[in-house]
Amino acid sequence: QVHLVESGGGLVQPGGSLRLSCAASGSIFSTKYTGWYRQAPGKQRELVAAITIGGNTNYADSVKGRFTISRDNAKNTVYLQMNNLKPEDTAVYYCALPLSGDWGQGTQVTVSS
Repeated sequence: QVHLVESGGGLVQPGGSLRLSCAASGSIFSTKYTGWYRQAPGKQRELVAAITIGGNTNYADSVKGRFTISRDNAKNTVYLQMNNLKPEDTAVYYCALPLSGDWGQGTQVTVSS
């Protein structure tokens, strides 16, 4: 089982930015489809952004143009840069390798004035 650890969450005002990081226990991101998901209170978990083995990315419509997923294979880390944050982005954000069922513990992002 792969150990994934997210960091970088916190409280930010609307319009602000955060960068989430997901560190893996080994060199796996270059060989795995990786996604950032989020779950807000009372809502289902949803895919926010994903990156394929080849580096292609896709995003939920609600975050297109504001969020960017990237990967640093040398550091075994995947990032989620979040700009122009909105209150509706408030959620627990999870890093995951969905095809193998590996999930991190999540990091809380709160967007509020």
